[in-house]
Amino acid sequence: MIDRAITAHRGRIVKTTGDGLLAEFASVVDAVRTAINVQQALAGRNADLAPDRRIEFRIGINVGDVVVEEDGDLMGDAVNVAARLEGIAEPGGICLSSAAYDRVRGKIDIAAQDRGRHKLKNIAGPVQVYTLSRTRSVATAPDNAIAPRLSIVVLPFVNLNGDSASSMV
Repeated sequence: MIDRAITAHRGRIVKTTGDGLLAEFASVVDAVRTAINVQQALAGRNADLAPDRRIEFRIGINVGDVVVEEDGDLMGDAVNVAARLEGIAEPGGICLSSAAYDRVRGKIDIAAQDRGRHKLKNIAGPVQVYTLSRTRSVATAPDNAIAPRLSIVVLPFVNLNGDSASSMV
């Protein structure tokens, strides 16, 4: 199921590592769509299973330059950040760096939460982290968004029966 989702969104599996994998996409939009599809499919599969029988992945997505090794493996800070993001994601969750989130915002209808800047192991500076909701697909306003102007409208009562005595309420 995961292999098909990656292929369907024009990605390629670079390598598998025990219980994990590294995939590369030419488009971060495709990477996020794949992640959402995989997490939704797993949530559906897990719905009727006992907690000890569920498979839950954590996914980290980052954008950046990579070095392609002779064997096709990918190396570099972009890969390291993605791996660290995966490590802080909740089971069934998806974490994006701000670099990835900035490229998908407005292109995919997602619910994202700004989780602030995180210091990640072996990464030089802090990384702004966004998490995607497991089941929601509607974008939400950021925490610092201004609420819309609210108003109350008061309309006069209208006497529909023509009796002037009952119009005094």
